[in-house]
Amino acid sequence: MNHDADQQHLAEANPGYASGQLARALATARTHQDPDTRRRAQDKSRAWRAVLAGMANGLLAIGSRTPVAGLPAWVTPEVVRGGFATGEALAGGPLRPYETEVARRAGIPEDRRALFAYWLSEDGLGRLYDLLDSGRYEVTVPEEAALLTVAWLARAGETQAALALVEELVPFTDRLRFAPPPADRPAPDAAAVHRRTVGDARHDLDRRLPSRAVETQREALAVWQPFGDELLAHWLETAEDGQVLARTPDAGWHERGEELLRRYRDLARRHTYCTKHLNPKQNLAILRGALEETLAHRPLDARRLGLLRHAVTSMVRRRGLPGSPELTALRREQAAQAALPSHHALAQLVLRRLSGLPPEEGVGEVEPLLAPVSEEEARETGLPAGAAIPHALRRPVEAALSAPIGTLVERGLVPSAEVLAELVPQLVAATTAQAYPDDSLRTLAAAHYRAFRNRRSLLLLNLERQVRVEELPWVKAVAGWRSDTEAGEVSALALRQLGELAVQAFPGTILPNPLVRELSVLARQADLGAPLVEELAADIFMGTFTPKFLAAARVAAELLGGGSLYERYYAIDYRALRNLAIAEAGEAQTRTIRPRTSPGFAQLCAERAGSSSSRARWGFGSVAANGTVIEQAQILTTHNLATLVHRVGIAPATGWEDLARRSFDTVCRLTARVHGNPRPLSTVKDAAYAWRQMLFHLSLCTPREQARTLDWLSEELTRRPGHVAVRLTPALTGLRQVTQGGSPEDGEGRRLLGWTTGGHWMLDTTRPAR
Repeated sequence: MNHDADQQHLAEANPGYASGQLARALATARTHQDPDTRRRAQDKSRAWRAVLAGMANGLLAIGSRTPVAGLPAWVTPEVVRGGFATGEALAGGPLRPYETEVARRAGIPEDRRALFAYWLSEDGLGRLYDLLDSGRYEVTVPEEAALLTVAWLARAGETQAALALVEELVPFTDRLRFAPPPADRPAPDAAAVHRRTVGDARHDLDRRLPSRAVETQREALAVWQPFGDELLAHWLETAEDGQVLARTPDAGWHERGEELLRRYRDLARRHTYCTKHLNPKQNLAILRGALEETLAHRPLDARRLGLLRHAVTSMVRRRGLPGSPELTALRREQAAQAALPSHHALAQLVLRRLSGLPPEEGVGEVEPLLAPVSEEEARETGLPAGAAIPHALRRPVEAALSAPIGTLVERGLVPSAEVLAELVPQLVAATTAQAYPDDSLRTLAAAHYRAFRNRRSLLLLNLERQVRVEELPWVKAVAGWRSDTEAGEVSALALRQLGELAVQAFPGTILPNPLVRELSVLARQADLGAPLVEELAADIFMGTFTPKFLAAARVAAELLGGGSLYERYYAIDYRALRNLAIAEAGEAQTRTIRPRTSPGFAQLCAERAGSSSSRARWGFGSVAANGTVIEQAQILTTHNLATLVHRVGIAPATGWEDLARRSFDTVCRLTARVHGNPRPLSTVKDAAYAWRQMLFHLSLCTPREQARTLDWLSEELTRRPGHVAVRLTPALTGLRQVTQGGSPEDGEGRRLLGWTTGGHWMLDTTRPAR
C-alpha cells in the first residue's frame, strides 16, 4: 500500500527514531495533566536516553538477538517501543524488597553474589525446596526460575546437570536475580484465564467519584423543589384573586416566614451541588428575596412586587397549586428518583464485596459480586434493599472473570484477536508444562513460561530469530525429563481448539504475531509439520523469506491446488509452487548448513508483485513496494489458514459458509471506514486481508454453498451504505467473473489487493473502476 511520504518507520535501527521517541516522552512528562501519565513518560524518557547512549558508545547492537554487550541471548533485556534494547536487564537493577529480606534473615551482605551463594547453601536449598513443594512463588522474569531449577535437579539426583547450570549462571550472579519472590498463595488454575484482575476491577471502581451532574439533579429534586413548594404556599397565603400581597397576612405568617428562612440557610449550608437558588433571576431566589425584605419591614417597590407576582403565577401555572393531586404525584415520583442510590455509593458496595479476593487473580464467579443489595447490606450501608448494580459498575467486575477462554470469547470479553493473543500464553504455559511428569516441575515450567511470554520482542535484522523458550539454560537443563509423547498429544489438542477459536471468533482478521508465536510453540511440541508464519514489517523488509514460508505455501497448494476458487482468483499456479518447494527441500538436504532463506519463494513473490527493478524486487525500495511483495507471500501461504485446516485439522462448528459471510461483513465494516478518512490506506489494506479470508473460506464450501453465498453477497451489498457499495462493486464483479471462468480484471471487475505503489482503485469513486 502506498504510504504517506512523512510516515515514520516504527522499527528503523537508527538514532533518529530513538531521538523522536525521547522528545515525545519529554514533552508528555512536562505537559500532561495526569500525574501517572507524567510519571510513565519520565520512565520512558530514561529508557530512551539509555538507548541513545548505548548506540553512541557501542554498547548496544540494535538489530541483533544479543543487543547488549556482555549479555548472552537468554538474558531478558529491557525493550522499549520498536524493539530497541535499553542496555538494562529486567532481572537486574537494585535489590528487590524480598531479596533484602532474605539477606537480612540469613545474615549475609545485601548483594546478589552473596545471595546466590546463600541459595546454594543447605539452608538456602531447603527454602527453595519449600517453594517448589508449595508453589507459593511468582516468576516475574524468566531468570527467577533458574535457582528453583537448580534445586529441583539437586533433589532429583541430577547433580551434574545442577552444577553445569550453576556454572553457566555464575558470571552474572552479581547483576541478575535468579530466585523468585514468594507469593501468598499457589498459582491459580491454569485451565481458567482472565483478561483483568481483581486489583484492576478495584482500581476502576475506586475511581468512581460522585458525579456532580447526578448529585446536582438529585439535590434539586430532593431538596430545592420541595422547599420551593413551601415558599410558594407561604406566599399564596397572602393572595386574593390570584394576586399575592393583595391582603394582609395573618399574625403567624411572619413567624412561619422566619422559620422558612432559617431552614433555607441550613439547607444552603449542607447542600452545595445545586446553586440555582442563588441566581437572582430564578423564581426560588425571587420568592426568598421578597420574603427577606418583607420580614425586614421594607416595603416592596413596584418592580420587586411585579417580579414576585410573576414568579408566583408562573410557578402555579407550571406546577399546579401546592398540595394538589398533580403536584403531589410529581413530587412523589421525583422523590423516588432522587432516592435511587448513586453509582458512587453502589461502587463502594461492590468494592466491599471484592475486598476479600486476591488482587492479582481473576474472579471465579461474578454473579455474587453483582447481586442486588441484600437486606443486611442495606442495614449496614443505608442503600435501599434490592437496588440493582448498574451496567457501568458491572463491566469492571465482568472483565475480571476467570474462565475457560471460550467462555470469555462467548461473553464478549475478548473483543479481538489481539486480546486473544494476550490470554493464550496462560493456556500454552499449562499445556507446555504437561510434558513434565513431576508436579513441582510442572508448576515451575508453567510459571516460567508465563514470565517468558512477557518478554518483549527485539528489533531483529538479517532474518535473526527471537529467542525461544527452549534456548534458556534452565529449560535445557530439564529437557531430558520431558515426556514428548504426552506433550505432543496435549499440544495437538490445544492447538486445534485455539486455532478453531481464533478463526471462528474473528473472521476476516489475520492472526496477530503474538498469537502466531504461541500457536507455533504448540505446533512444534505436537510435531505436526505445521509451518506458521508471522506478518512481516514492510518498513524493515529486506526482500527475503525464511524457508518456512515456502513450506506454508506448499501446504496451501496441497489444500487449494487443482482449480479452487482461491487459486483461480489470485492466479496462483500451485502445481509449480509445489514443485518449487520439493526442489528447494531436496537442495536443503544436500547441504551441511541449513539454509536461512528461500530465494525461489522470494523471487516468485517479487514477480507476482510486479516489481520491475532489482531494488524493488529485493525489498530495498519504498515501504509500499515492500508491502506488495509481502502481501503476495500472504496470498500464497493463506497466512496460516491452510496450515490450520490441512495440518492442524481445525473445523469450525458454524461451517465455512458462515465464516465466509462473516468475513464479508468485516470487509464491509472496514470499507465503511474509508469514507471521509484522511488516511484510508491502512483501512483498505485490512479490508483486502478480510476479503482474502472470505475467499479462503468460500473455497472450502461446496459448489452449491458457493453459489448461494455469492447471491447473498450481492444482496448484502445492496443493504450497505452507497459509498460502501460503490467501492466494493468492482471487487464483487471480479469475483463473479472468476466463478464464470474469467479473470477478476476483465471489464469492470477488479482484484482486491491491499498494497499498491500507486493510487488504490478503491479510493476513486468518481470514475469507472478501470
